[in-house]
Amino acid sequence: MKFNPDCLHFLGNIPCKPHKEKGYHCEDCLAYTPIEKRILIIKLGAMGDVIRTTPLITRYKKLFPKAKFTWITLFPDILPKNEIHEIYNLGIEATLYVTQVEWDIAINLDKEKEAAALLKMVTAKEKFGFILKDGATQPVNDLAQHKFETGLFDDISKANTKNYCTEIFELCGLSYAGEPYLLDNHSDKNILWNLDHRKPIIGLNTGCGDRWTTRLWSIEHWIGLAKKIASAGYTPLLLGGSQEHDRNLAIQKESGALYLGHFPLKTFINLIDQCDLVVTQVTMGMHLTLGLGKKIVLMNNIFNPNEFDLFGKGAIIQPPKPCKCFYSGTCIDGIGCMETLSPEAVFEEVVRVLATD
Repeated sequence: MKFNPDCLHFLGNIPCKPHKEKGYHCEDCLAYTPIEKRILIIKLGAMGDVIRTTPLITRYKKLFPKAKFTWITLFPDILPKNEIHEIYNLGIEATLYVTQVEWDIAINLDKEKEAAALLKMVTAKEKFGFILKDGATQPVNDLAQHKFETGLFDDISKANTKNYCTEIFELCGLSYAGEPYLLDNHSDKNILWNLDHRKPIIGLNTGCGDRWTTRLWSIEHWIGLAKKIASAGYTPLLLGGSQEHDRNLAIQKESGALYLGHFPLKTFINLIDQCDLVVTQVTMGMHLTLGLGKKIVLMNNIFNPNEFDLFGKGAIIQPPKPCKCFYSGTCIDGIGCMETLSPEAVFEEVVRVLATD
């Protein structure tokens, strides 16, 4: 019996989709689609960075409509399975597979040694990004030099005027044209929130993670913002995970903001999709908000604001006190600069961004 291992639908270990849906066999399959390019992407983490790497898929699909995409990551659940043919968690199983395939294009966007080593191990006609050389991560070629240097030297990073997507597109020899993030809103899960959509729902993503706590806005400021949002006739909806649970309970108690609890990732994504606008610090919530095409007010202090592309959906607001803690998790100047960013200033941006088309 004939089979077509070069077909975009061929799986090898189980029946393909055209066979399951139409009963096709390879001999006379009307869905037979020869693979145009085999493209491997290595982007392990963090979760937000995995999301904002997905515009590459859109561009490569435009260049090679019959390409097959394989992605190695630490966050497989965040990637859209309807857009990417193979998604693997980093591990021995994935390594065994990708090192035995001849790729047309292989891209590594992480500087961690395990990611750089994996790119070195794979066979590909073209390699982009970062690779292991002499026991250290280095650029594969000159295209990756800019992105490599911005991660090594603070002064170069501060002077950078390119957003993340522009950098990773250039790293691959491409020009970024504003391709959006790819993110499933999980509306097919039939989640019932019982929210009143007759007035704007403003998501307040109150946490910032453990790595760079200098981003954290105080509970008192969140309470003040939530009260102003409610007084304006909007619904303040507190967002966060288990780490923010106690914080959100405290904000809810003092402000009357709506808090529905914390949820698994896919449910959390769908909750963000209920919002008209999200106020967040630079965190995973920012990337989820942008991936869902929602309006955003982004509070930023320790990162270069040029790094972020809001796709015309919002505004970046920064503390009036200059931040001296660039990419740092601890404050070196007494009172953190985020305390000088007032609820009144953030609320004004919420109202302004809400009014934009």
